[in-house]
Amino acid sequence: MKAAVLHGPRSLRVESTPIPEPAAGEALVRVAMAGLCGTDYSIFSGERAVGYPRVMGHEFVGRVDAVGPGVTAPRVGDRVAIEPNYSCGACPLCREGNRNLCLTRTAIGIDVDGCFAELVRVPARCCWPAPPGVADEDLMVTEPLAVVVRAVARGRVRSGETAAVVGAGTLGLLAVQVLRAHGARVLAVSRSARRLSLARELGAEAVHASAGVGALEDVARDFSRREGIDCVVETAGTTEAAADALQLVRPGGRVVLTGLPHDPTPVRFFSVVRREISIVGSMIYQDEFAEAMALVAAGRVRTRPLVTHRFALDDLERAFAVHREPSSIKIALTP
Repeated sequence: MKAAVLHGPRSLRVESTPIPEPAAGEALVRVAMAGLCGTDYSIFSGERAVGYPRVMGHEFVGRVDAVGPGVTAPRVGDRVAIEPNYSCGACPLCREGNRNLCLTRTAIGIDVDGCFAELVRVPARCCWPAPPGVADEDLMVTEPLAVVVRAVARGRVRSGETAAVVGAGTLGLLAVQVLRAHGARVLAVSRSARRLSLARELGAEAVHASAGVGALEDVARDFSRREGIDCVVETAGTTEAAADALQLVRPGGRVVLTGLPHDPTPVRFFSVVRREISIVGSMIYQDEFAEAMALVAAGRVRTRPLVTHRFALDDLERAFAVHREPSSIKIALTP
């Protein structure tokens, strides 16, 4: 089969590799469409270390080509979206229901070979049935959408509340829509104005470019018509985004952090305590794939406007270059 194999930082070759054989409890999935994200780029560039050689890629939809012994679901021919993180199932965190926090969790495309290939072997339990009639291009973004579905649930967002999304990348633009689906009025905030018009198109009632333009506290008060925003979902993964979220939220409000900033983040905890702010982290997902696909199937979340570029797998290096361009949001790959 054809696969894009990373042999070291920026050392990528599309080559012929053996077809994997599904073992007991596994499925072999023929990739229909895959998404390229920032994590893939960090692996490609060498910023994130992996074992080489490695086939990258973890956002994908496809059809089951074969199953291993003992697998009754999915069946050969089923169209599936893949949950690319799977836990050990045996540790205390897994047993208590926190499998997304498993310390030995395996990530497809990072710890094991992923979907930048014609075929990929995955645990059968990672295959989620695709809703009939929903295009591959719409389902390709199920993985990041599931991240957002969990984050909004962690924020306990209720109909009629105000919500703000910090960041206007893939996660932020999906979060705007999921919050609207929960009945919230949504303010989209980004350091750049570049994608704010798309945020409006996807349901944000108001937008604000935060880089050096006005005090966010005033923006939050004007939008909420009270002391600030009820729930703020941070999606950018930067120290500035976390600080912006704390400026937007009202006393007694909630902040959900989904990004993973690696730099130290200064927090004025006096303000957190004085205002009784609830800050929660939200790490990937547990069982949110079904809800994510249902939102797409019902038309309550539109994913296709986020797909800005499309490439064949043979053009993967060019796709990585385009990923860094300002116009890029989500890149789709086909084998």
